[in-house]
Amino acid sequence: MWDVFLSYSRSDVERVRPLARILRDGGLDVFTDETGVASFAGISDTIRRELARSKALLAYYSVGYPEREACQWELTTAYLAGLREGDPRGRVMVVNPEATTDHIHPVELRDARHAPADDLTALVADVREHVARLDGPMAIQERAQRRWLLGSPEPRPDFLGRLSELWQVHSALHAHSAPLVTGRAAPRAVQIRGMAGIGKSALAQEYALRFEAAYPGGVFWVSGQAYDDSVRALSDSGATSFDTAEPFLWIVDSVPADRLTARDIAAMAAPHPLGHTVFTLRSRAYDGIGTPVDLGPLDAPHARVLVGGDETLAEALDGHPLALGLLARAIRAGHQPRELYGRLHARGGSLLDTLAEGDVTGALVRDVDTADAADVLRCAAVLHPLPLTAEDAERVLAAADVVPRAVAARRAANGVAELRVRSLLAPAADGGWRLHPVTLHAWHHHDPAPARTESLRHAALRSLCGHRGPATLAFPGGRREAPMAAPSESERMAAFDLQVELVTRIGVQELAPGTGSLREALASLKALIDFTRGTLHTYSVGLERGSGAPTVQSLAYVLVNDTIRPFTSTWHPRLAAYEARCPAGTAPLDHEAAWPQAETMRTELTALREPLLRITEALGRISGADFGVAATG
Repeated sequence: MWDVFLSYSRSDVERVRPLARILRDGGLDVFTDETGVASFAGISDTIRRELARSKALLAYYSVGYPEREACQWELTTAYLAGLREGDPRGRVMVVNPEATTDHIHPVELRDARHAPADDLTALVADVREHVARLDGPMAIQERAQRRWLLGSPEPRPDFLGRLSELWQVHSALHAHSAPLVTGRAAPRAVQIRGMAGIGKSALAQEYALRFEAAYPGGVFWVSGQAYDDSVRALSDSGATSFDTAEPFLWIVDSVPADRLTARDIAAMAAPHPLGHTVFTLRSRAYDGIGTPVDLGPLDAPHARVLVGGDETLAEALDGHPLALGLLARAIRAGHQPRELYGRLHARGGSLLDTLAEGDVTGALVRDVDTADAADVLRCAAVLHPLPLTAEDAERVLAAADVVPRAVAARRAANGVAELRVRSLLAPAADGGWRLHPVTLHAWHHHDPAPARTESLRHAALRSLCGHRGPATLAFPGGRREAPMAAPSESERMAAFDLQVELVTRIGVQELAPGTGSLREALASLKALIDFTRGTLHTYSVGLERGSGAPTVQSLAYVLVNDTIRPFTSTWHPRLAAYEARCPAGTAPLDHEAAWPQAETMRTELTALREPLLRITEALGRISGADFGVAATG
């Protein structure tokens, strides 16, 4: 029998060897595993056997300790052994070599007196004293299925990883057990939050199964979708009256937060002070009703394990447990990973829906219920796998809808906020937002307006052109174009808006002989000057004479000062003077048609079309848009 099972991260082995030696020199029998535990194997037979032969576990709890799965398995086993005996700290001791205790889970161990890492003599004395109080080795109990007192969860695939999240849940539920550390004197609810299919219910179930010893009053599994029916079933069954004075676990699964207020959700908490409540929900909008534990994708090594080690599938699904589980089942049924990867990206029906024999992808994006959220999700989809920023969405929406940037910015911010609160966007490392590939897959199959997505895709491509570096274009025969400097986003948007206005105005659109009104033609050209000024002001673009490659500034200068104004300044006063002599009772158009200079003005108006088309083409080279009009000269 071992007095001490020494648990430590492999990265700390050089610091731990002197500790093991001095413990042995102090008369203690110490087990150390120099070979380590195989990744993802849980607790190996050797480790399980030696833990069962040990009185206590001594954890060398460095900042790297929580990152090692083997360490967490060892700690959990010893912790639960003490918990079943009535004291979770009875079979665990902690050596903390760090300056703080924030990295230590569960919270009961954070609150415990830690053995001093820098005073090995005192440490040996503390360990000897602790071990002397223990009778025999710790009892290692195999996990048994919990008898659910109310309801039961759906069967879940084998649980993998998530050990740190399990400790977060437990520490949050029992923070009141360490009031000096946490400042909390009463139990508080916990929210397990995350996107659909990410494993929220599985984590809640695994927690209930592993930590059942902490809840002698039982486990109650309540459906958030049918809460009233569940509570009614509790009353009818008489399973418990909560008069046993024993703590119990109250799990409210799949809370429909989109249909409830914060008060409604808070009312679903355990109906007795001894209850510890766990909510699972997608929404991130209710921080006030409990401590949040945000659940992200499985890490890459665990994801690969789920799909038989296939790295391509694991990467394509980015650690999404529901999707990985469906593909793992298909692999076990004889399908080849390469075949599944191809079907995952094929057009037509969703592979995930086919494997699930039902529409599972629809549930993944059901919360996209506003136009702003849908459009921002479309922007994220067309940019994937690049992260999306609110500014990216703003640029794309402004380009697609030809709206002021301020309007697009408001819509983008609303959409990002809605998607974030519904767990449909996750923060990216560079400050943007990341769209999960499984969400992307689901949206491809449930987008209610794919034509809108295509419009935004085109706008996104035009937007990206404004952020590319200098490009060199190759041509047959070896001729190469000189690098072209990309315009700013404001210039691109201004160029596009001016293009649209030009191609719809008289001047670019020919005025057939004997048709239309010369007065209206002048008014249209005058309005174009006003529109150009307003566009430059909107996008903070100046007006200046060009001296090099055409820019929006120089093209606007040519348009206003060199092209339109000479025409309008010549013909406006002439036409106005003639209109002033219009006889009473004569229609304005009849009077205009009798003007001796009408044909001359029409001829010059037709000649104006060529420079306007050249300006339109030059603007198109900046904006990237082509409206099918071209100059002939």
